Formats: sequence, C-alpha cells, structure tokens
Amino acid sequence: MQLNAMMLGGFLFFSISIGGAVALFVSRLFQHTTQGLSLLCGGFLVGLLVNDILPSSLKMYDSFGIILGVIIGYLLFLILHKSFHSTITLKPSLYLLAIAMLLHTIPLALTVGNLLGNATFGITITTSVILHHLPEGFALTIALLSQGERLWKLFLCFSGFSIFFSLFVWIGHFTELSNQGQSMLMGVSIALIATTSISEFILHNIRHVPKRSFLTFILMGYLLSYVFHIMV
Repeated sequence: MQLNAMMLGGFLFFSISIGGAVALFVSRLFQHTTQGLSLLCGGFLVGLLVNDILPSSLKMYDSFGIILGVIIGYLLFLILHKSFHSTITLKPSLYLLAIAMLLHTIPLALTVGNLLGNATFGITITTSVILHHLPEGFALTIALLSQGERLWKLFLCFSGFSIFFSLFVWIGHFTELSNQGQSMLMGVSIALIATTSISEFILHNIRHVPKRSFLTFILMGYLLSYVFHIMV
C-alpha cells in the first residue's frame, strides 16, 4: 500500500483517539474531579518525559541543540504563561500542552515524510504513527477534562493535530530539516511539556488536595505512562 500524508494523518487521528478513549475511561474512575485529573495528567507527562521523550531524544538528536531548545522553550513558557494568565477565558495549561505536543510531532512528521518514497518502510511507518501517539491522545484528553472543557473541543483538537501532522509529513517529503533544527524543536517541546506538567498540573494543585491523595494521583499518572511505554 502506497502511503501519503493524508492517510498518515488519518492513522494519527485514529491513534490519539484510542488514547483519548482510554483517558475517558480512566477519568470516570476519578469522577471527573478537577484536581485529581490535573495531578494525574502531571504525573503522566513527567513519566512520558522520563520514560520516552528524553531517552529517545538524547539518542536521536544533537545534545547541544536539545539544550539550546530547552532554554528557548523555557523562555517561551514564561512569555506564553504570562500572556495566557492575563486572559481569563484561556486555559494556560491546555494551550501550552497543545503547543508542546505539536512541536514534538514536527521532527517525526518530517522524518516520516522523507521515508514516504520507500515502500520498504510502509508498515513500519504506519505502526509507528499508530502507536507513538497513544500517550499524546491520553494526555491531551486528561488535560482537557481537568480544565472542564467540552468533548467537542477534543474532536477539534485531534483534527487539528492530524492536519498539522499531515502538513509536515508533506513538507518532509520535499524538504529536509537539519538535525540541529530538529534537535532544537525537540528541546523546546521538552521544556514546554516539563514546565507545563510541573507548574500548571502539579504545583498549581498542591494545596488543594491532601498530601496522600496528591502523591497517589501523581504516582498513578506516572505508572499509566510506564504502561503506555511498555505497550508502544
């Protein structure tokens, strides 16, 4: 089967939707409690960084580029965090996480685009796209539910995510971003995910739940992330 950017975008939508469905099931166990879901999401994102994103990034990309990207990402977090918090209608944690996930997707999409012409990688690419984004779907759904948003916004988020991915697969088919550039993008993504998970999802709720519940929610989120890591 000859793959193209639109088909891969569809596979990605399917993948993150499965992750979202798992998140909806888990959220029912917590009865949609805002603080519990936020801490669960924070623990999950920390686990995603520790178990998956950081190790794979350090193996695949340039260390200096990642460090530079982390610095840029942290500065970007400070700017966006201040901007979002100055507007009551915006949910800073959700928007910052969405931006981080989009940036995290760009290097993979460009790499996939470069391999589209090679039929040998068809099954490998499809499997990678389907499995790699299960955790992203889970994290985005838990984040959205913790902010009290409606599910139709989740559909728009997933659709936009898939279109964005397809666009950069198409770009990657015709152009190639340097390893240094991809490393910086990964660094920015890592910084935004780390600062958002710790600042917005964990520290923001530290005073709203008992210490035992606080640690339990974070640990459960981390363990869920580890389960995803083993699965994919």
